[in-house]
Amino acid sequence: MTSCHVTKDPIKKVAIFGGTHGNELTGVFLVKHWLENGTEIQRTGLEVKPFITNPRAVKKCTRYIDCDLNRVFDPENLGKKLSKDLPYEVRRAQEINHLFGPKDNEDSYDIIFDLHNTTSNMGCTLILEDSRNDFLIQMFHYIKTSLAPLPCYVYLIEHPSLKYATTRSIAKYPVEVGPQPQGVLRADILDQMRKMIKHALDFIHNFNEGKEFPPCAIEVYKIMEKVDYPRNENGDIAAIIHPNLQDQDWKPLHPGDPVFLTLDGQIIPLGGDDTVYPVFVNEAAYYEKREAFAKTTKLTLSAKSIRSSLH
Repeated sequence: MTSCHVTKDPIKKVAIFGGTHGNELTGVFLVKHWLENGTEIQRTGLEVKPFITNPRAVKKCTRYIDCDLNRVFDPENLGKKLSKDLPYEVRRAQEINHLFGPKDNEDSYDIIFDLHNTTSNMGCTLILEDSRNDFLIQMFHYIKTSLAPLPCYVYLIEHPSLKYATTRSIAKYPVEVGPQPQGVLRADILDQMRKMIKHALDFIHNFNEGKEFPPCAIEVYKIMEKVDYPRNENGDIAAIIHPNLQDQDWKPLHPGDPVFLTLDGQIIPLGGDDTVYPVFVNEAAYYEKREAFAKTTKLTLSAKSIRSSLH
């Protein structure tokens, strides 16, 4: 292996998760369709398994039953002794880890695409956790290029204190598409997510077939911090997202720009000295997590040339 070239074993097993959050319906709808007719997701020599992750929440069309399934794939919860007193999602996380992981185990799945919707105006978004993973950067570059001129953004959540325990134990890569209200299906959003998965599977197929992908670079938005709503002494929200910021995910937000608005008309501007790029602006599911939006900074990641080690 040279410094400018990476070889990697072929990808053998891919899973596609829908319904990690039971009211994010695009993934639920697509996975249910693919469970009945998976022709469009099959690729020669590749095992592709569609899977409904949180069936109870899907049935009730709610984000979760006891706790957020997307936050309990940490060693502590996965290691808890199985009992009926455990929250449903913790038990489910253990089942999923057993079925699809554990990560780096010989029988584990190489890649899991986890399909999500956001109420924020984020369009097509791929979430990346590792800025040094040449294979993923190459795959995301291929998806972005294939979707063009439709924009596709990459959200880098590589941050020591801001990572959350998604399926950290298994090789899971979230795919977010919005805006879409919870419990609603939009045809345009469904079409975009379907295309993202098609291009991802095409990339894996091409890689397995021996295609070499030359060095590339992608623009990413790296998380800096999460911002809560202004609150009063009782802990209640005291100001809402300013109209100028609403629906402006990925757009530059400059110091002094309006961020929040109180009911008596007071504008709360962005502090600090740096331009930031807001994401997950006014996301419905994040009110309970006390997050109004996340600040990101824009940077470029490079990947070396890659090809399958079998060729």
